[in-house]
Amino acid sequence: MSALLCDSRIRLARRTHSRDANAFVTMTPDATPSIHIPVLMREVLRGLELSAGLTVVDGTFGGGGHARKILEAIGPTGRLIGLDRDLDAIQRAHASPLPENLTVKQASYSELPAILTALQIESVDRILVDLGFSSDQLGTLSRGFGFLSESLLDLRFDYTQGVPAWQLLQSAPEPELRSIFDEFGEEPAARKLAAAIVAQRSQMQMISAKRFAEFVAATIGTSGSRERHPATRAFQALRIAVNRELEHLKTALEQSFPQALKAGGILAVITFHSLEDRLVKDAFKESDVWENLTPKPIGPTPAEERFNPRSRSAKLRLARRKP
Repeated sequence: MSALLCDSRIRLARRTHSRDANAFVTMTPDATPSIHIPVLMREVLRGLELSAGLTVVDGTFGGGGHARKILEAIGPTGRLIGLDRDLDAIQRAHASPLPENLTVKQASYSELPAILTALQIESVDRILVDLGFSSDQLGTLSRGFGFLSESLLDLRFDYTQGVPAWQLLQSAPEPELRSIFDEFGEEPAARKLAAAIVAQRSQMQMISAKRFAEFVAATIGTSGSRERHPATRAFQALRIAVNRELEHLKTALEQSFPQALKAGGILAVITFHSLEDRLVKDAFKESDVWENLTPKPIGPTPAEERFNPRSRSAKLRLARRKP
């Protein structure tokens, strides 16, 4: 775990002491600008119907890309609360003084009601969550998100809590592993992969992301797709499992967001795979709670896909909170 401990020793950059929202730029732990490109920016800003004075929650703050534009739209009389489970994202945000109307805290968006209570805010006008993982996490090799990372296969958003993926591979029974790869990764070779892991557990001890990706490829073979690494589904499944992503999303959709959002307020959710999108789609069918503003999800334009290939799988859904 030494790589992870080393990664947690954040070096904060000295920054210009400006509280202008336009000067707000988040920084990575090594004091370089965030490399994450926010997806569907125009569609999000248009769908949220932002105006001066609104109170907005960015539940997946990340590199602050959406936040920067939201701050411009709500102006100095508005307020933005940014949440993220990733300590690195929080450290980047606090690398310099924040605008007076921006609060950034380490928390899951599913904890939103408790966060608002602590901030003495009764409810908010808008909520945005951009699900999945960021390019900053992928680019930080010591986190194990990338297939080429030589560091431990961790995959946790909050690396201070929970069990990292390499430990899960060591301890989980074969049926549990099979279920994880099948349900969370929709991996056709889930049974074969789970059996191979259990049979070769000695190879899973302190395994790096690169070695696990190679193990998966050797076990299930290549998919034939030049765009998808054979370990893509397995990494997705383990990431969802160790972060309990679907549990957080389900809790938020059923409880946290309806409780925190004012009547007439708008919720925007960006998903990147069918498991997330299905939960959001089904939640927005609750006609007693939501007015569904997007019967069909909004996707990226061809131009955005060319500029930012990661946006290809992004889907934006919007709903208005009913009284």
